[in-house]
Parts: sequence; C-alpha cells; structure tokens
Amino acid sequence: MTPAAPRAWVRLPSGRRLDLINPDPGAWLDSDLALRLARTYRWGGESSWPLPLSVAQHSLLVLALRRQWSDTPLTPSEALLELLHDAEEGFLGFDCISPLKDVLGLSFRAVSSRLMAAVSQRYELRTWTPAAHAVHKRADSVAAASEAVHCIGWPAHEVRDVLGIVHPVLDVDPLADIYDCRPWEPWAADVAAERFLAELNALHGAAGACPHFGPALASV
Repeated sequence: MTPAAPRAWVRLPSGRRLDLINPDPGAWLDSDLALRLARTYRWGGESSWPLPLSVAQHSLLVLALRRQWSDTPLTPSEALLELLHDAEEGFLGFDCISPLKDVLGLSFRAVSSRLMAAVSQRYELRTWTPAAHAVHKRADSVAAASEAVHCIGWPAHEVRDVLGIVHPVLDVDPLADIYDCRPWEPWAADVAAERFLAELNALHGAAGACPHFGPALASV
C-alpha cells in the first residue's frame, strides 16, 4: 500500500485550505490573509508590552513611512507592494529571523518564494524598481530598529551593534496619528486584522487589480 502523501496544507480562518507547497492564488479570502498576519508575530513573539507585535501592524508601519517620505502620493500599486511585502509570513505562520533563514536553507526559501509568487499573482503586484526597492528597504529597516527599541526593549546601541541596523530609531510612531492609538503599543489581533484589511480593500479596489477570488470577504 502506497503511503499517503504528507499533508502540506493549512486550514485558514474561513475554513478554506491553502497548499503551502503549491499555493493557489485563489485559495484564500482577503480576510484570511489579514487575520493570519495579525496572528503572526515579529521578534519571535517577544514584547515589552502585554501583547506581541504582529506582522500586520509592522506592514502598516512600513507603508506609513513610505507615504510619509514620498514627495508625491504613492499609487495604489506602489502602496500594495509595501503593505504586502511580508504577506507570505502570514501563511507560514511565523516571521523567520534572518540568521535562521540561512540555517533552514534553500527549501525554506523555495516555499516562501512560492507563497509570495501566489500573493503577487493574486494582487497583481508589480516588480520593484531599483529606486523604490531601496527606499522600501530603508523603511523596513527604520521600522525594525524602532520596533526593537519601543516594542521589544532592545537598547539602541544593540540595535546598531548586534542587529546591524544603522538607520535611526524613530521617536514618533507614524501609526499613532493615523489610528489615534498609543504610540508603539502592539495591537490586539482583531484590531490589527481589521486595520490591515481596511487598507488592503482600499488599495486593491483603487488599483483595480486582481479578479475577484471567491465569495465576499468574511468578517475578521
């Protein structure tokens, strides 16, 4: 008797299934992605606050920085690239720190790349221009440095000396004014999901991007 193939799919909040090895861009609802990212934590789940920081909140922070730094408004397509830059982590279920990625090797990178390719196809993400990608990487690093100090409790000098992030740590949380929230405090998962989903809906609709996948969005 031939043994059954090992299960490689995860059950999503909507009840749908996503094959992690051969992901179908139509397999999930937008609300699945939002809630998965809101339940996926950065910094290994460590936090100096009562709650850990989610990838959903981090993604909104990076988007806010890019908007803040841009001389002209980002197009919906440009903003989607920022919002969804870590989208595959929501399906993997964790934010893998860079040193561990090297240990996990090419197989892990291949799974991550396939998931991100499915996200790119679904939302018709454009390829980064070199200039836009450079600014994105700076925003991502500034967000990481600021999170490390304000959300996790790293000393600023260790952010530079241990993490190797040379960009400055922000004093002001860009999300505080946008959402009228306490600066640098990680949000509850339902709050992070709701805010991420609202941004995704607005950008996706404005971009006129992908065809509709599946039924109307489930509530989060």
